[in-house]
Amino acid sequence: MRYFVQNFSRPLNKTVEYVPADAMDALVNYAWPGNIRELENLIERAVLLSPGKELRVPISELKPALSANGNVSADLSLFSPSPSSIPITTLEEAERQHILRALRQTEWRIAGPKGAAAILGMKRTTLQARMRKLGIRRPI
Repeated sequence: MRYFVQNFSRPLNKTVEYVPADAMDALVNYAWPGNIRELENLIERAVLLSPGKELRVPISELKPALSANGNVSADLSLFSPSPSSIPITTLEEAERQHILRALRQTEWRIAGPKGAAAILGMKRTTLQARMRKLGIRRPI
């Protein structure tokens, strides 16, 4: 893993010095069904997204591995909620909730570098169009 971190850090002029213990535990306990390529891709994304000297591994991207009997392995059940505890909503409702969360976080600022559009990675006009489509209005 250290090899991949150094290999991806060099061209990006980043100095990743350590991996948090919880991230290292998750990586060690993961079954790696995609083998070394999956690890390599995950470390590359982590290096790209890590702002400082700490490697921020997106643990949520590690899918629980199925054991031989078809059950989710106990090692990774700690890192993701059980499927039965997550209510399933439509994609439209999930998008609506995601946009609302960004708007609340920015105190309903849509545009600008600290606006909801920037946080969501979209243009202001796109966000406004989606808000109209989803019936999202600023509370009075």
